Amino acid sequence: MANLITISRLPLLIVIVLLLLAESPMVRLVAAFLVLILIALDTVDGIIARRRGEVSILGSVLDIMADRAVELVMWVVYAHLRLIPVGIPIIYILRGTIVDSLRNMSVGESRAPFKTMRTRLGSWIVGSSWMRSSYGLSKLLSFTGLAVVHALAAYAARGAVAEGTVRILLTIFNLMSWVSVAFCLVRGLPVVIEHLVPLWGMRHPSVEG
Repeated sequence: MANLITISRLPLLIVIVLLLLAESPMVRLVAAFLVLILIALDTVDGIIARRRGEVSILGSVLDIMADRAVELVMWVVYAHLRLIPVGIPIIYILRGTIVDSLRNMSVGESRAPFKTMRTRLGSWIVGSSWMRSSYGLSKLLSFTGLAVVHALAAYAARGAVAEGTVRILLTIFNLMSWVSVAFCLVRGLPVVIEHLVPLWGMRHPSVEG
């Protein structure tokens, strides 16, 4: 059940993208509402997995896969719509590629992605409820807020909303987007450190000529 909810986020993501690209302000508002549901489902699938005893390595991998797809697609679309600078999706793409590649080493050892950390500090930064909830909240506010701003911009073009209001809200949710970027980088740093440091310390056999 939990895995089905996780996977259901992907077709919902596609629907949201199509709605965001529409010209109608009402359709864009519908997209903003669906963004709220899209992010909320990330919490719902985890709750259901724990209550039904469906926590598994597969579930963890699918959860990260869906999260990464949502993050990257939404940031790229918002950059395409010129709601955020292109630097944000670039940072997310680089961070996601590096961190997920390193995590795959541990998943191959039959360990869930969020349980690959070796230190208490690393485990807290990456997997604690506080950090994950705060990061999730920052994405919820950023994605939903930017979608609302996009809808209001369409209303402003028709004279129904003041353009100054749209600019103020766009600035606010841009700042929130950078807060999300900060959480993203901070949570990825322990993964990089704990996986690369042991590799750098390994002695490679010398080749004698």
